[in-house]
Amino acid sequence: MKLSIKEIADFCGVEAKLNGDIYKISTDSRDIDENTLFVALIGERFDGNDFVSDVLSKGAKAVVCSRYDGDDERVLLVKDTGEALLKIANGYRKKFNIPFIALTGSVGKTTSKGMVYSVVSQKYNTLRTAGNLNNEIGVPKTLFCLDESHQAAVIEMGMNHFDEISRLSQTVLPDIGVITNVGTAHIENLGSREGILKAKCEILHGMKKGSPLIINGDNDMLKTVATEDYKIIKFGLEKDNDIYAENIIPQQDGSHFDVIYGNEKAKCFVPAVGMHNIYNALCAICVGIQLGYTLNEASKGVAAFEPEGMRQKVTEINGMTFIEDCYNANPDSMCAALETLKTLKKERIIAVLGDMLELGDYSEKAHSLVGEKSAEVGCDYVLTFGEESKYIAENAEKGGVKAISFTDKEALTNYLKSILCEGDTVLFKGSRGMKMEEIFITLYKEWEV
Repeated sequence: MKLSIKEIADFCGVEAKLNGDIYKISTDSRDIDENTLFVALIGERFDGNDFVSDVLSKGAKAVVCSRYDGDDERVLLVKDTGEALLKIANGYRKKFNIPFIALTGSVGKTTSKGMVYSVVSQKYNTLRTAGNLNNEIGVPKTLFCLDESHQAAVIEMGMNHFDEISRLSQTVLPDIGVITNVGTAHIENLGSREGILKAKCEILHGMKKGSPLIINGDNDMLKTVATEDYKIIKFGLEKDNDIYAENIIPQQDGSHFDVIYGNEKAKCFVPAVGMHNIYNALCAICVGIQLGYTLNEASKGVAAFEPEGMRQKVTEINGMTFIEDCYNANPDSMCAALETLKTLKKERIIAVLGDMLELGDYSEKAHSLVGEKSAEVGCDYVLTFGEESKYIAENAEKGGVKAISFTDKEALTNYLKSILCEGDTVLFKGSRGMKMEEIFITLYKEWEV
């Protein structure tokens, strides 16, 4: 990246006192060199302004801060450094006349992003959000990675509160917007699913009138979205959607299906298990169509998808199938994972589930619903870890499932080891803080596979 100090000052609405160019923007006082602009963000546990003098002594080219008592000409003093970071990112984004695709949703954003990237990158050198850099710090960091080689960008947007998606959208200025679904994630902060829908629809705030908004037409909340100002495109399994799937054949390594768009039909394979990943595939195909891809071209892009990190990795060991889905969890993704467990069933199915965090007053009800779902899909065993997940076990047991709640991970691991048999299919899932993958890793190491 390259921005002049004058450009940065203009973006922030202040006056530059020196000339020069910036080649790196950092919010970390430890990551500074002579070409760096340091932005002094303020968080719950830190104040970047406290490090301004240190950063200047390290030779930073310039600093954006909201508190400084000295007279160093390298300092650009602003009222709000978080807002300044978004303004700088927006100014830099405007230098690129390429398609920007922005995605948000209660669950599945990162997987959808990966599939959209897989489709778009078939023709274009594409920048995508790395990992989960999807907030008001992560999105600017992603945009600052743009360079002249990029021909498209796929940007993931997350949020916890109202107005966050609005600010991100007005920073990114998406050409195509995507809302994967509206569930219950962050319901504690947003009050209701209606509140979540309102927050997700803030993605329109940075989009030009007439731009395409791609939504899950099967989602009970999203199917209510109607506007004459934007081009609404719906995907799903129901035939009244613009793009839909039929003849679905689930397999161990993914699903085969036919995708229908108008009078066209194409064969598609999504290399990720579970019905929710068919929705993700349809979402990605929609994006491809909007970029001028044929249905076949977009479908081939889906087939090239490679999952990231700990998102539903399926491993076969000693005749048993293990599904690691330990990156994060909320009620919607838990229920989707349990449905996946059912589709992969050989003999018995076992769900090893950890707490879903940050649900506030909704926690007991949410965990109870997951327990009911585990019984509905026919789990033979439900083993839970954590304080809140006891409600999963209690409600699974009411549904006739053998369910045990643990607060000691080693005890859970030992019990699981004692009941495992050839033909079992086992799901590991919980919020990131529960580190449910540690249970599988312990088993894996003991088997020395």
